[in-house]
Amino acid sequence: MYEQITSEWAAKNSLEDVQRHLKVDVEKGFLSSDEAASRRKVVGTNEFVDCDEEPMWQKYLGQFKDPMILLLLTSAVISVLMGQYDDAISITVAITIVVTVAFIQEYRSEQSLKELKKLLPPCCHCYRDGILQDFEARHLVPGDVVTMTVGDRVPADVRLWETEDFQVDESSFTGETKPACKQSDSLAGENVQSVANRTNMAFMGTLVCSGHAKGIVTATGANSEFGEVFKLMQKEEAPRTPLQKSMGKLGQQLAFISLCVIGVILFIGWVVERRNLLEMFTIAVSLAVAAIPEGLPIVVTVTLALGSIRVARRNAIVKKLPTVESLGCANVICSDKTGTLTQNLMTVTDIYTAQGDVAKVTGTGYSPQGEVIVNNSAVQLCDHRGVFKVVEAGCACSNATFSNGSVIGQPTEGAILTVALKMGLDNPRDKYTRLEEVPFTSDQKWMAVTCQSRHASPPSSEPVCFVKGSAESVLTRCQYYQVCSPSVRQEPILVADRERFLAVEEQLAERGLRVLAVASGPSMKQLTFLGLIAMSDPPRPGVPEAIASLHAGGVRVKMVTGDSKPTAIAIGKRLGMEGASMSGDELENLYCSSSDPLALERISAADVFYRVSPRHKVIIIKVLQGQNNIVAMTGDGVNDAVAVKCADIGVAMGKSGTDVCKEAADVILVNDDFGTILAAIEEGKSIFYNIKNFVRFQLSTSIAALMLIAFSTLFSLPSPLNAMQILWINIIMDGPPAQSLGVEPVDPDVVRRPPRKISQGMITRLLAFRVVMSAACIVLGTFWVFWNEVRML
Repeated sequence: MYEQITSEWAAKNSLEDVQRHLKVDVEKGFLSSDEAASRRKVVGTNEFVDCDEEPMWQKYLGQFKDPMILLLLTSAVISVLMGQYDDAISITVAITIVVTVAFIQEYRSEQSLKELKKLLPPCCHCYRDGILQDFEARHLVPGDVVTMTVGDRVPADVRLWETEDFQVDESSFTGETKPACKQSDSLAGENVQSVANRTNMAFMGTLVCSGHAKGIVTATGANSEFGEVFKLMQKEEAPRTPLQKSMGKLGQQLAFISLCVIGVILFIGWVVERRNLLEMFTIAVSLAVAAIPEGLPIVVTVTLALGSIRVARRNAIVKKLPTVESLGCANVICSDKTGTLTQNLMTVTDIYTAQGDVAKVTGTGYSPQGEVIVNNSAVQLCDHRGVFKVVEAGCACSNATFSNGSVIGQPTEGAILTVALKMGLDNPRDKYTRLEEVPFTSDQKWMAVTCQSRHASPPSSEPVCFVKGSAESVLTRCQYYQVCSPSVRQEPILVADRERFLAVEEQLAERGLRVLAVASGPSMKQLTFLGLIAMSDPPRPGVPEAIASLHAGGVRVKMVTGDSKPTAIAIGKRLGMEGASMSGDELENLYCSSSDPLALERISAADVFYRVSPRHKVIIIKVLQGQNNIVAMTGDGVNDAVAVKCADIGVAMGKSGTDVCKEAADVILVNDDFGTILAAIEEGKSIFYNIKNFVRFQLSTSIAALMLIAFSTLFSLPSPLNAMQILWINIIMDGPPAQSLGVEPVDPDVVRRPPRKISQGMITRLLAFRVVMSAACIVLGTFWVFWNEVRML
């Protein structure tokens, strides 16, 4: 039997070693159907198997774990034991209403882990029985040989065997927007601890942007790198929300107070006054029911449900009711960059020609809406031939195409094609017939095509070469640069010219832009530098304003990305995060020395984290939570799922988010608008403010009822209220007024206050004082009336 291998081991070892461990020889033959079936019995299918899902009845019973519900259940049991079935039924009905409302609302929002399977490619191209076949990716096993081309999703973890201009979009996995260039050589002796450094591996669920490749499947399903993220997510337990903690503490406080009062009353009545034990138990049940505001769980649940509906109207779906209020407590938001703060759409922003013209490009994404502007006017062919030459060369030296509004191929090439559309150029590639292509590699850092003009006269005219790549690699191959004014001509490139072009490239890179240089010429030995094209992954509309508003409201925002340091810092500044920055490696080193409080403070003080892995994101959240922060984590990719799950509040993008990230999240932003978090936080603050108002109202009546029965017992008077009457007061009479407090519009000043501290309980000294004063007024008035009525009997 073959040995299972990790992607790290496969990356470091030769293809021959991989074949030997997987018991396959691609030269002699591929796996047979029988051998594949045998291996599938050992490793399972290439899919994720959910843990045993909790049955519906268990989920429903789980709602009974609330401390206040348990107190009510205890009262109901005592009522049954004493034969007071009407009281028991009344209490049970109240409990059923509470748990049913909560269960239904949460069940509607819950998503099954089965949704994760949508990320798996449905089909793959695999050699089986010596024949290239297409079948469902779930049937793949380690040792299979697969082929991949543009537009395919990688079906499993694959050790690459042959590659041709093979680039893969790993943004949902690593957070890096730039497609990863792949090759097939062994990486022995190199650092492949990071997934991003395993350039001879393709990982399950990632998207092929260009080229084609063959490879050997090394891991499938839960054994893949994607599966490791899935298993980490399953291990993470979602923390209790601040409201759950506050309500739990309130339940404990009420239980302690009620037990103390009941104990004292039982002792005085039975031991001191020698009253009948059954009579005292009846009074005790009434006291227990009086001590617990039965309407409170109902009002809290309905208020949270109404809050979640209001948040949904503002494009945020809340999966768990208590999460609505938790948003108002969040004082730190950690956000993934790619696809969350930015659009994950490469967009050309600047074009620099060799003669020094600078064009600004408006519009974002791959929409043709926008203009190319030079000196405050749209470009014209007669006046700005240099700009047109740059864009034409960039389009000719690309392989991307548009399909249904999306790009098939490299995002950077899609961005250049979009600029051509904005300039009125309808695919300049159609003007040429491609004769030869030299694909981009990470070593040479450039791509070249040799073309023949379709409109050349005579047809046997000389071919033309187009080159695009990094500025340094392209400039080293150029002998001239182009000048278009007053006529098109080529000037020799001097050392000063080369330094000038590289200085412009450096300035653009410092702004967080990705820069490509383009050139053309009759041959690769006679190239003319045409100019630079700068592009970026633009911020989502409204994100800088939303971050500024969050900062003003006392919420810190931290950006977490897999990008390089210059890009991360530049984008952070554009978004309003100008604090310290920290790399993933530096973060891990500081975390390992966690005994040093200054090290943890440095992690907490950083605003921008770059070159981070999923593990690093979890470390950031754990450190912040350890400092008593309520942390929200926003993300959209597979690499964000574990961090989203372990955060106090996990937030996923609804449109661009992967299914695994949505499953891990507590809140889903339907419109992918980061600013929606602002609306949700405002709603959360409002809800807690209203909950405190009706807690004060209901506790006042509950404590009043408790003290009224206690005083009546101490003065040897009959009990003024039985359990049924107390339930009627708490639920029917007090419920509607309390509920109206739960939907009250909140003063804008409350919304603008900083997030509340989690150490601040539901019952503050001021609230307790107001409750006691209100209860005292109720008790004095009611007891005076009851005393007079008893005397008249």
